[in-house]
Amino acid sequence: MTLITFSQVKNTECGTDEAGRGCLAGPVTAAAVILTPDFQNQQINDSKLLSTKSREALRKIIEEEALCYAIAHVFPEEIDKINILNASILAMHKAIKKLSPQPRHILVDGNRFKTYMTCTHQCIVKGDQKFTAIAAASILAKTERDRYLTDMHKKFPEYNWKKNKGYPTKEHREAIRKFGITPFHRKSFRLLPEQLSLDL
Repeated sequence: MTLITFSQVKNTECGTDEAGRGCLAGPVTAAAVILTPDFQNQQINDSKLLSTKSREALRKIIEEEALCYAIAHVFPEEIDKINILNASILAMHKAIKKLSPQPRHILVDGNRFKTYMTCTHQCIVKGDQKFTAIAAASILAKTERDRYLTDMHKKFPEYNWKKNKGYPTKEHREAIRKFGITPFHRKSFRLLPEQLSLDL
């Protein structure tokens, strides 16, 4: 698959994507990346289509060769206040804000976004399979969030976050049923099928 690169567009642009939107625990994490005009790597693709080993190897390449990149988290307390869609967009805005130089145009994975500063933006469904900068952002967001949940696993090993990364697996939900919730769980989410009887 040939993805579209920076050199094929007119304006300085960044790609942005998030990871962890459908999880029951942990932050939603976003990354923003501006690639150099001559950046090329045929292995970069949607992070969900890559192995853990490939993602980590590509992360190093992106960090070394990108013009700039940034990563940001929005944590469960904020997610519960503003909802996961707004939290996902906020995380992307926070990541973009850290970029230097700032972009003139933003490529967004998905179909929803809010205007950032004076930048133009374009939402692209499955953009992480179409644009290199978005795919690179998806890799950074996914690897950073996985690292965070692996670290949190040390504090709460009973939920096995190092394996499920906070997603609603059967094992994760059984742990919630048995041990209750932690400060890292999203209380506004349907943590168990019988949500109304869950003591929050």
